[in-house]
Amino acid sequence: MKKAELVFIPTPGISHLVSTVEVAKQLVDRDERLSITFLIMELRSDPKVDRLIDSVSTACNRIRFIHLSKLEPDPNQPNHSFISMIESQRPNVKEEVSRLVCRSESSPGSPTLAGFVLDMFCTSMIDVANEFGVPSYIFLTSSAASLGLQFYVQAIHDEQKVDPTEFRGSDAELVMPCLTNPLPAKLLPSAMLNKQWLPIPLRQARRFRETKGIIINTFEELESQAINSFSNGNTPPVYPVGPMLNFNRDGDRDVESDKYKDIGQWLDDQPLSSVVYLCFGSMGSFGVDQVKEIACGLEQSGHRFLWSLRQPPPKGKMEPPKMGLAVEIKIDYRSEFHLDGDENNIVNAGEIERGVRCLMELDNGKRERLKEMSGKSRKALESGGTSSTWLGRFIQDVVGHQP
Repeated sequence: MKKAELVFIPTPGISHLVSTVEVAKQLVDRDERLSITFLIMELRSDPKVDRLIDSVSTACNRIRFIHLSKLEPDPNQPNHSFISMIESQRPNVKEEVSRLVCRSESSPGSPTLAGFVLDMFCTSMIDVANEFGVPSYIFLTSSAASLGLQFYVQAIHDEQKVDPTEFRGSDAELVMPCLTNPLPAKLLPSAMLNKQWLPIPLRQARRFRETKGIIINTFEELESQAINSFSNGNTPPVYPVGPMLNFNRDGDRDVESDKYKDIGQWLDDQPLSSVVYLCFGSMGSFGVDQVKEIACGLEQSGHRFLWSLRQPPPKGKMEPPKMGLAVEIKIDYRSEFHLDGDENNIVNAGEIERGVRCLMELDNGKRERLKEMSGKSRKALESGGTSSTWLGRFIQDVVGHQP
């Protein structure tokens, strides 16, 4: 039986690591030929990362973690320090993978290096994989629609010589294969409308095209149009294997249980489907003025709510419109990702109140569709489900095409 080793390189931090670890666990549970080595980069010490690693290492002997030496960002690239920090880890990655290969060659029956699985921000490691003569795969933590948008913008820039930054304030609409409806061009992500930051998503999309495939944390029923848009052969194969769910909160069960016990008890005491939950992701936060408007809007709506409120300054990530599962509040809101200074566009309390009331009181169709999609997401992961099938295809492509 031919055994295969995959090297996973996630982006530093707990937010991307959790879903990446879930993919790894699914892979080794599904096929005993697979082993996985994580190469962990750290910007700073994070107890949550340590607890997660300890928990997974104890539970599975075919997933192991290696901490790379900490390196400082390149001072010659101050505006792209996060990306340059990742790029600076290439020598350390090469050294650790060389050890892995030497160990494999000296131990008959041990797994053979079969490929790299890279976080979306770690595309510079494709060069290291090429040096070892193995394929690279991307693990994408965002949506298939956002991937399609990125490929689309890169294609019109490189092939049609269109400058996306000229769409800022434009009334043009973009028809993309990955989206059901045309997208107002002025709603492109901020980085694509800014000359300083545009090279980053363009370079990222070009490097995505060099890979053997892209694993996406989504499922076919949720984003069928976006996923089908990748079947024309112009992009690497896409494997929708999500949603990656961690019901057991690996590494946090004992530490976090007391902290959130009161919240869980309060939720259990509320009527069914009566609570609005607000969470804008691990990087999502707002300025003081916008927080006040959200708070007033929630209070004025009269509905129960649970709000995960974060303190850091706004980070301005924008996702394309989704599949009729949401109530629109203000589609042209933009937080500028530290590109143009402070927030210059506030969603007022009245608009937020209207959106919450529409969701909780009027639009039962959307709520029912959301429940239906929640059920489909779980079935997708079951044996015979779409995500389970795509995971099997990925394993076959990795193990079945080893040199």
